[in-house]
Amino acid sequence: MEGTEARQRRLEGCGRPKELGPPPSHNAGRLPEASEDGHPGISESQCVDAKSLEVQSSRETAMIIGFQVVIPFLLAGLGLSWAGLLLNYFQHWPVFRDVKDLLTLVPPLVGLKGNLEMTLASRLSTSVQATVVGLLAAVASLMLGTVSHEEFDWAKVALLCTSSVITAFLAALALGILMICIVIGARKFGVNPDNIATPIAASLGDLITLSILALMSSFFYSHRDTWYLTPLVCIGFLALTPLWIFIAKQNPPIMKILKYGWFPIILAMIISSFGGLILSKTISKHQFKGMAVLTPVICGVGGNLVAIQTSRISTFLHMWSTPGVLPVQMKRFWPNPCFTFCSSEINSVSARVLLFLVVPGHLIFFYLICLVEGQSVTSSKIFVLLYLMAGMMQVVILLYLAEVMVRLTWHQALDPDNHCIPYLTGLGDLLGTSLLALCFLLDWLLRGRANLAELVSELVSVPP
Repeated sequence: MEGTEARQRRLEGCGRPKELGPPPSHNAGRLPEASEDGHPGISESQCVDAKSLEVQSSRETAMIIGFQVVIPFLLAGLGLSWAGLLLNYFQHWPVFRDVKDLLTLVPPLVGLKGNLEMTLASRLSTSVQATVVGLLAAVASLMLGTVSHEEFDWAKVALLCTSSVITAFLAALALGILMICIVIGARKFGVNPDNIATPIAASLGDLITLSILALMSSFFYSHRDTWYLTPLVCIGFLALTPLWIFIAKQNPPIMKILKYGWFPIILAMIISSFGGLILSKTISKHQFKGMAVLTPVICGVGGNLVAIQTSRISTFLHMWSTPGVLPVQMKRFWPNPCFTFCSSEINSVSARVLLFLVVPGHLIFFYLICLVEGQSVTSSKIFVLLYLMAGMMQVVILLYLAEVMVRLTWHQALDPDNHCIPYLTGLGDLLGTSLLALCFLLDWLLRGRANLAELVSELVSVPP
């Protein structure tokens, strides 16, 4: 699939070094011939040599990337911390206690975020996807609940489906408007939108999505005796889908997104749903006290950082190469991890900058959460160490997968923004939730062993 019109407009406005000559022609409909090693053939006119790329690398140093990323990253972290506090508060509401499958919806719904640059028509196409994916998220939640031998209740089914559809639709619409404003503002002030739009929109998106889900589910839960209300609302939203499709058809590139962009979103939703299942199964157990507060933070930090890196690599390829043709130094589909994190190439520099933000960021967010609601989170040194290790492991895996997936996607002449970011944020949710649950479990086991050792030593030291 071709890149979005907004990205093309941004690239057309970018200056190109004289060494590179005219920009390559973008022909996403035809892949280049493969060479003997299985990689696409690279003609002399398409090839981008290392010296030419150094010109672009010199424009954005690690210091510039860090300055542009750190403030949005911290603001995003504050939003994620607040989202965690909200989730910890919402889990005690009657609707969340009675309908525990609602917690399974949290990761897939907060992960349903659009691309950075959106037109009104693309927002309508995303509204179509949000409506359908919201319904599918509810179905996936119900299926996971059935597999875990939970009781099947039609009233809860209707509540889940209606709350999920409305939340996905309204959140997608609100996030679309928000991202348009952020990108326009970033361009106006001469800041790279890849560095700031994703974390700000993602953090506010978590707050918006959680709030809408809590309010909608509570409203329908309080009116559960009106049996026709939830089916009527759900059918009404689905009935609007043809209208959104008709309007989106007026813009062929956006219609192409609507036509071919389903698989990444649906697969990402399924991946995130498994993270939601882990959350719903652990959130109420005393061994995992604090799971609700920290889940949005660890999932959001990993997702934000990998989305920034994916968008930057995608922009790099759009600027310096042709869809289907990888630059010489990127032609390996499975690069050496040392090259991904330790080379002087611009994408490696940005990966190091983003990785450097993980530990300080998590420490700041953890400290703020403890200040606001310290009793909800264990602050033992063992747990903090395990938590920081989990955060680093999550981001390292995601950044490396971003490098691999963008290369594979570009080789297929597909837009990495549309195909890689949903997968990677979904994997970030699953990895973050799994690693966080493992941190709580290991901390509980280690503290239990320490308490047992103290008890044994006391018994041994007692005189006969």
